Amino acid sequence: MAWLYLFIAGVFEVVWAFAMKQSLGFTKPLATTITVIAMFVSFWLLAIAMRTIPLGTAYTIWTGIGAVGAFVLGIWFLGEPVTPQRVIAAAFIVTGLVLMKTAS
Repeated sequence: MAWLYLFIAGVFEVVWAFAMKQSLGFTKPLATTITVIAMFVSFWLLAIAMRTIPLGTAYTIWTGIGAVGAFVLGIWFLGEPVTPQRVIAAAFIVTGLVLMKTAS
């Protein structure tokens, strides 16, 4: 169950990062509210997952899901560039996540 909480926490990290971008520096009330709520949920679920998953593993996977998820949303919804270097970097992050999971 802890791994499910960790995955959902990572998804909420992506949500708050995207909403923060949409808040334009916390000047848009709805996006700011979504950011704060998603941050709370993400941290709360991460804390629950950390009851059983080691700190280094949980934090690495949580940030990795957030980084790769934000990368993908940025491309799909914000028209951010897709360059070979960015794709390779994201692939390295995913590889690191898989290695961290299998090492736990």
